[in-house]
Amino acid sequence: MSHIIPRTVGSDSLLQVSIPGLDLNMFFLLLFVVSATGSPGPLVDVVVDRYEIPKVCPREVQTEDFIRYHFNGTFHGDGKKFDSSHDRDKAFISQVGLGRLITGMDRGLQGMCVNERRRIIVPPHLAYGSIGTGGVIPPDAVLVYDVLLLDIWNADDKVQIRTLGRPAACNRTTAASDFIRYHYNGTLLSGEAFDSSHSRNLTYDTYLGKGHLIKGLDEGLLGMCVGERRVVIVPPFLAYGESGSGTLVPPQATLVFEVLLVDVFNPKDNLTVEVKEVPEGCSRRTVIGDYIRYHYNGTFQDGTAFDSSYQRNSTYNTYVGMGYVIRGMDKALQGLCMGEKRRITVPPHMAYGEDGVGDIIPGSAVLVFDIHVIDFHNPKDLVDIKVTHKPQECDATTEADDLIQYRYNCSLMDGALLYSSDQFTSPSVTTLGANQVILGLEEGLKGMCVGERREVIVPPHWGHGDNGAGAVPRSAVLFFELELVELQKGVPEGYMFVWIGDGPDPLFPAMDLNGDKEVPLEEFSTFIRLQVKEGKGRLRPGVDADGIIKDMFDNQDRNKDGKITEAELSDEQVKRDEL
Repeated sequence: MSHIIPRTVGSDSLLQVSIPGLDLNMFFLLLFVVSATGSPGPLVDVVVDRYEIPKVCPREVQTEDFIRYHFNGTFHGDGKKFDSSHDRDKAFISQVGLGRLITGMDRGLQGMCVNERRRIIVPPHLAYGSIGTGGVIPPDAVLVYDVLLLDIWNADDKVQIRTLGRPAACNRTTAASDFIRYHYNGTLLSGEAFDSSHSRNLTYDTYLGKGHLIKGLDEGLLGMCVGERRVVIVPPFLAYGESGSGTLVPPQATLVFEVLLVDVFNPKDNLTVEVKEVPEGCSRRTVIGDYIRYHYNGTFQDGTAFDSSYQRNSTYNTYVGMGYVIRGMDKALQGLCMGEKRRITVPPHMAYGEDGVGDIIPGSAVLVFDIHVIDFHNPKDLVDIKVTHKPQECDATTEADDLIQYRYNCSLMDGALLYSSDQFTSPSVTTLGANQVILGLEEGLKGMCVGERREVIVPPHWGHGDNGAGAVPRSAVLFFELELVELQKGVPEGYMFVWIGDGPDPLFPAMDLNGDKEVPLEEFSTFIRLQVKEGKGRLRPGVDADGIIKDMFDNQDRNKDGKITEAELSDEQVKRDEL
């Protein structure tokens, strides 16, 4: 069956047609006066029954508008159907007010809203008259059309943009040639959904202004900020036009997109660095080859987090400029101070590119890192020692084998205190050179005077290395505040007593204090203690003196008779080694 509505369908030039006195919200029923017998006279104009009107009607049909609508056509007399777009499952498309429809429909469709349903009764003289048409419409037939309006547009329509929300801070807006990632819900003007990126849980990613999108979207997405939401209404001739798209977008459909911009970058973009905080007195900055420890929060441009070292309570540790991290980060980690905070924006071609990383980072994603540098060092670094106080009198300084007492605070370079001698009732005690402390601390304690204070920076290869220890993180640079409290000069490893300078020669007469040719333990002890008191000799510090002297005596009393004789000291080498 042919469509029994239009007179002509074509692409004539559009002519403005006015209908004086026509109420676009409601048509009045004009009837002849009812006769005394109660029989109504013939209709003189269309009758419009708006039996379903949407609450919101932003636009009404006017002359020269194009419309897309569904209808059922029946005869007024017996209700028999003569035509239906529903039966064809294809909406009818025409232009209003220019004679392309029967006159009654041209009038009856005026003022209609999308999603409005109305019944239009058309008298014969405004339909197919006394002749009818095609054997389908008999002469003088009154026609009834039940219409559902699906779409309105006009040849003069532009892309409509309505902003729903825009971030307060917007440092950049989309421009032609940018690559964008966005979410959208796509509906027809009637509200029927045809597509949604949200349902796929994937953004739509494309270049802007290069013809990869329909023309209306290419225009409607310009000037957006990341995080902005807007509604873009695209007329059919700037969308899919007469062809439509698949089964979901019909021909000549106005499309409505609700868009959320997630990401934007340009292939020419470089790394962007925003310095948030730089500590005072920054004397050193990172260079290629340094090893750095930093905390970070990683987000996309819309603020969605994808990773954080803080959540793991562990810094990210890597070499700078040696290809162990993405190219953008490798570049951004150069020139940093300890304690510095930066925001780094990395375009995808300097990050993970079109592939992304699994389900964590989508393809073509711009990454934003807020980083805080905890420390850095170079594998060639030595222990850095700064004397903050030195007494005027300094008669002796620390060296290997000395027994020392010292106070200390041990912190990370960000100021986080790890250990302190103040946590204990007395200062720490160690013998230098005995491998009782880490190498860097040992180095920092050398050459100190009693009362001297120092600040010592210990790189990890002089500290606890890649593995850390206790509260010390892996590869951590340590900062020590030291004060030497007490110094007892020591003796070399393997010795219990050493002479300071040359010892007595011959030795036995000096030991035999009473001259009776034999030296018992008590006399030997008195002799040794006298040498120490007079500064001629030194016992191993930190060990019980009586025990040391007893061991020394036992070593010289070779026949174990409780006394030392000159014969037992006749070997000069023995005398020097054993004492």
